[in-house]
Amino acid sequence: MSPRRAPVDRAPNQNDVARVAGVSAQTVSRVMSGQSNVRPETARKVLNAVEELGYRVHAAAASLASGRTRILGVIVLSTNRYSTAALGVGIERVAADNNFTVTTASVSDHATIEDILAAFDRLERQGAEGVILGVPVSLDHPGMRARTERTPSTRNVRVSPEEDAAFAVDQTEVARLAVEHLLDLGHETVWHVSGDEYWTESVQRRETWERVLREHGIEPPPVIPADWTSESGYRAGRTIAAIPGATAVFVSSDEMAFGVIRALHEAGRRVPEDVSIVSVDDIALAAYASPALTTVRQPFEEVGAAAARRVIAEIEDTEPLGDVPRIEPTLILRSSTAPPSLHQD
Repeated sequence: MSPRRAPVDRAPNQNDVARVAGVSAQTVSRVMSGQSNVRPETARKVLNAVEELGYRVHAAAASLASGRTRILGVIVLSTNRYSTAALGVGIERVAADNNFTVTTASVSDHATIEDILAAFDRLERQGAEGVILGVPVSLDHPGMRARTERTPSTRNVRVSPEEDAAFAVDQTEVARLAVEHLLDLGHETVWHVSGDEYWTESVQRRETWERVLREHGIEPPPVIPADWTSESGYRAGRTIAAIPGATAVFVSSDEMAFGVIRALHEAGRRVPEDVSIVSVDDIALAAYASPALTTVRQPFEEVGAAAARRVIAEIEDTEPLGDVPRIEPTLILRSSTAPPSLHQD
């Protein structure tokens, strides 16, 4: 005789799963919450019953029963930048692997510390057990210090070169790879299209560009400011097109580089024959630009995944992760750079 099913007018519950599996409701709860103190054969019985009945855990009910929400909060800028989306992919993947869900609080560009504190508070009210700070914020602020002391948190953005952010990519290495590649090709100097200086990563890239040029005995040319958008890159490209001696440009993001290339093309300046370009990020479209972009890859998914693992380990009070693995940028060589000999007709 087959096990008695749940009445057709209601969804199956934990007691139904226990009855079909021949175990207690407490055992079902342990299996569904991922606890390890259940024998493998018993866990298989429970999971088979779950599949047979189509049982699904109700998040709110599970939270009430366990006192846990298993929610991971993330604070990000309200932007369509590739980095934000890619970080989210890494965070979501690790969260799902550990039976967490992710909720996001967005703040506007150039958000104040008060905006970020309010976003942190929203996540706590929604039940976030830990928070990943994907915005440039100092942990020395009293309000932020109080929140990070009561709620497990980590950052993947540095506020200053001196401050620690466990999973931030080394932006000095990003810029050094880009600038030295162009100098190694034989270019006499390198111009720079900067990102929005609200971001420490933009400041660090600019400062490193200046330092590398001076290390080679080159006085840096004027910075060409931009704001991460393709439109600002286009405006910067028009400026570069009007500089006859500009043969090499370090652009602080792929998206801006698309705009630079468009402006150079309209002005009759060829890439890389007339102007070589190195950018940053290695977004998916970088390989399909015309020409394909030489760029410094930032492993955003790895950064997000590492940050999520750190916060979840702190929430679960598991063994420390040990030394933080160094997340390295990588120079991806494509078709937008060439030796200066190609700039001669």
